[in-house]
Amino acid sequence: MITNLHIKNIGIIDDLEINLNNGLNVLTGETGAGKSLIIGSLDIISGGRFSKEMIRKGEDHSFVEICLYMPENSNSIDGNIIISREIFTNGRNMCKINGRLVTVSELKEFMKNYIEIHGQNDNQKILDSKTHIEYLDAFSGDEINKLKVEYQIAYCEYKKLNKELKQNYGDEKEKQRKLDLLRYQLNEIEEANLKSGEEEKLDEKKRKIQNSEKIVENLNIVNEALGDNTIDVISYAVRALEKIEDIDKKYLSCNNNLKSIYYELQELSRDIYNYKEEIDFDEEEKNNIEERLDLIYSLKRKYGNNIEEIIKYKEKIAEEINKIENSEEYNKKLKQNLEQTKKQMNTIAKLIHNIRFTNSKVLSEKINQTLGDLEMLNAKINVHVDYLESEFFETGKDQVEIYITTNKGEDEKQLVKIASGGEMSRIMLAIKKVLSETDKMPVLVFDEIDTGISGKAANAVGDKLRSISKNHQVICISHLATIAASADYNYFISKNIVGERTSTSVKQLNEQETVEEIARISSGDINEISMQYALKLRSKKAS
Repeated sequence: MITNLHIKNIGIIDDLEINLNNGLNVLTGETGAGKSLIIGSLDIISGGRFSKEMIRKGEDHSFVEICLYMPENSNSIDGNIIISREIFTNGRNMCKINGRLVTVSELKEFMKNYIEIHGQNDNQKILDSKTHIEYLDAFSGDEINKLKVEYQIAYCEYKKLNKELKQNYGDEKEKQRKLDLLRYQLNEIEEANLKSGEEEKLDEKKRKIQNSEKIVENLNIVNEALGDNTIDVISYAVRALEKIEDIDKKYLSCNNNLKSIYYELQELSRDIYNYKEEIDFDEEEKNNIEERLDLIYSLKRKYGNNIEEIIKYKEKIAEEINKIENSEEYNKKLKQNLEQTKKQMNTIAKLIHNIRFTNSKVLSEKINQTLGDLEMLNAKINVHVDYLESEFFETGKDQVEIYITTNKGEDEKQLVKIASGGEMSRIMLAIKKVLSETDKMPVLVFDEIDTGISGKAANAVGDKLRSISKNHQVICISHLATIAASADYNYFISKNIVGERTSTSVKQLNEQETVEEIARISSGDINEISMQYALKLRSKKAS
C-alpha cells in the first residue's frame, strides 16, 4: 500500500504531503481545489505522460515521491519502496526506485504491478479487449495458471522452431526463391570467368589504345634521336680513346664507360624500335576491352569491390547452395519437432479453453449480480470465449471479449462501444468487485467514480468500494456524501491564498470533521438537518 505521497510544484500544489492508510481512503473538497492533481500525480509516478505546462508557475521542476509498503517485495529490505520522479522544464526526467536511477519505461513497467488508476474518462484498460482475457484468467485462479506455464514453454519452443526453419529455408517457397537467386548469381559470375589481376591488365591496354597516336609520334622522335648517327658518333669517340688508353689508365676507364653507354644505346634503340612496331591500333580490340571492363564493373556493383572479392563471393554462394540443397534431412527433423510441439500446444490450449469457457459463465453471472446491486438491473454482461483453431496466441488459442446489453430488448454489443460514463464506471467497479479476491493489484485509485450516479446507485457504489477495500488499498475522489460516509479515512482538499499565490492543502479528518464534511457535501451547508443526515449515513458504515 501507499503510506506516503509527496508532491511539489504541480499546478496549484506548492508542497503537499499526504499520509495514506490501508482500506478505503476518500478525498473530498471543493471543485478546483486540486483533487484531480493528486490523482494526476499518482499517474505521473506510475510512469504516465507529463506536460511541462503542469509545472507550477515560476518553478523549474516538479517532484512526486511515494513510499510503498510491500513487505514481501524483493526490491525492499524493510518492506518500504521509495519511488520518485522529478521533471524539469527542459523536459529532462529523473526517475528513481530505492535510489536507483531508472528510465520512464522501466518505472512504468515496475509500477504497473502496484497501482491501477481508473479515471472518470479514463477506463482504457477495461475498454481494451486485450485485457479481458486477463480478467477471466485472474478469476479462473490457480487452476489455469499451471496450464498457462506449460503452454508458454511450448509456445517459446514453437517460435524457436519456426524461426530456425525460416533461417534454414524450411519453408519450401522461401527455399526455392533463395535457391533461384543464388543459382542465378553463381551462373552469372561463372560465365564471366574472371581472372585475378585481369582488370588492371585490361585498363593498361585500354590506355595504350586510347593514346596510340601520341605514343607512336613520340617513339619516332626518340628513335630518330637514338638513330645510327648518334651511335656512329659514339663509336667514333670509342675508337679515338682506344688509341690513347694504354698511355694512362684514366683514358682506359673513360673508354670503358663510353663503351657501356654505346652498348646500352644500341639495346635501347632496338627496344624503342620494337615498341613502335608493337603499336597497332585495332578498333575491334578496343570494343572488346571496353565490353569486358563494363562486365567487370557490373559484377563489382553487385558482388564485391574487386575481382578477388567477387571470386570469394562466388565460393560463398556455392557453399550456401550446397547447404540449402542438403538441408532437407535437418529440416525434416525440425518440422517433426514443430508438429509435435503444435500437438502439445493444441492439447494444453484446449484444456485452457475449457477452463476459460466454464469460468466465463460464472464470471458473467457474478458481474451481472453485482451490476444489479449497483442499480443496473437491466444490464447483462456476457464474457465471450472463442476458440480459434488456426491461431496460436501467447496465451493460448482463445479470443476473449466482454459484451453487454444495457437495456432489455437490445442486442448485446462489445463493451468498448458503451458510451455512458456512469455506466462505464459501475461496470468497471462491478468487475473489480468480483475480481477483488483474486486480483493481486495492491492499490486501486478511482477518480470521481460517482460521475453520473446518485440515489441507490451511489449507496451501492459506496458498499462495493468498501468491499473492494478489504483486499486492496483504495484511494477515491468523490463528490457524493454516501461514498464519503463509507470511507475508513477521509481527507479534505482545499485551496488557500498565501501571499500572492494559490496553493493546495490537505487535512486528514477526525470523526467529527468527517461528519461535518459529509453534511457539507449532502446539502452544501452544515446545519442541524444535514448533520443528522450525515450521522445516519455514517452509522451505516459502522454497521
